Amino acid sequence: MERFFERGLQLMKCQLVVFSYHHKNTERVANAMAEILGTSVQTPSQVSPEDLQQANLIGLGSGIYSAKHHQTVLDLADALSPVADGKAFIFSTTGAPKFAITDKFVAKNHTLLREKLQAKGYEIVGEFSCAGFNTNSFLHRFGGLNKGRPNADDLDQARSFALRLKQKAFDS
Repeated sequence: MERFFERGLQLMKCQLVVFSYHHKNTERVANAMAEILGTSVQTPSQVSPEDLQQANLIGLGSGIYSAKHHQTVLDLADALSPVADGKAFIFSTTGAPKFAITDKFVAKNHTLLREKLQAKGYEIVGEFSCAGFNTNSFLHRFGGLNKGRPNADDLDQARSFALRLKQKAFDS
């Protein structure tokens, strides 16, 4: 369902796309953002590049796999046609320990998707990441890492991030 958020006569169409697999960590973050942005959450297979190009603001996210977003999200970014003034934001969850999730760490993990979007003409208006429950590899034997994440505080931070994005979209 298409939704628009409005302020005065200005209408903004937002598209939010996420690939979330193992524990639905990133989907929970996307849903929290969607509440604020007044949009639905779709998977890469549910949206076309043409759909995204009709939006004033797009958000692309997934868990982080080997220091990058999931391949389906990267492929979608590759399939986009160039735009003149597109705005995008990037988000993720990561199975790394919370203390390791620094701005530098997030920037590194978001590099490939950021570069793909910027090459297509999108201005990156924000990036968000938080810890996600991780049972990959040997971690399942020990109950996993970041159990219970994203938690209520993480989801509140995602909502706050989305509110800042929404305000920024109207300021420009």
